[in-house]
Amino acid sequence: KSFHFFQRPLALGADICMYSATKYMNGHTDVIMGLVSVNSEDLHSRLRFLQNSLGAVPSPFDCYLCNRGLKTLHIRMEKHFKNGMAVAQFLESNPRVEKVIYPGLTSHPQHELAKRQCTGCPGMISFYIKGTLQHAETFLKNLKLFVLAESLGGLKVLLSF
Repeated sequence: KSFHFFQRPLALGADICMYSATKYMNGHTDVIMGLVSVNSEDLHSRLRFLQNSLGAVPSPFDCYLCNRGLKTLHIRMEKHFKNGMAVAQFLESNPRVEKVIYPGLTSHPQHELAKRQCTGCPGMISFYIKGTLQHAETFLKNLKLFVLAESLGGLKVLLSF
């Protein structure tokens, strides 16, 4: 969801790269917008025609809101990386946590690939609580700063299971 800041897929050989501007780019979760980057004029022309003929264009105000968020993206992403790594390391050292999935950790199976392709990692961390589903539910119910939600990338920290 947020590797767009830390990784350059087109430079790594991707033909098309899609982003959700609603999430980290916007920073406030107050627009619904996406964008596509391509590395060929032919793809650009074909997608531009579709965008124009289908009317798939964001409003000027949504563009303004996204531009507002882009001004602080670098600061927010650096903090996401720093804080994400700290939380991932904390969770990995916790005896009640079975497994932490975060590409910044050396224990991640694709850590070396992430180091080669990325300049950092996002703030999204997945982890497994040891025990049963009941243990995980108890953990979620006892959290004070997190919310159970269906969307991410906004101002609130959220958990889902």
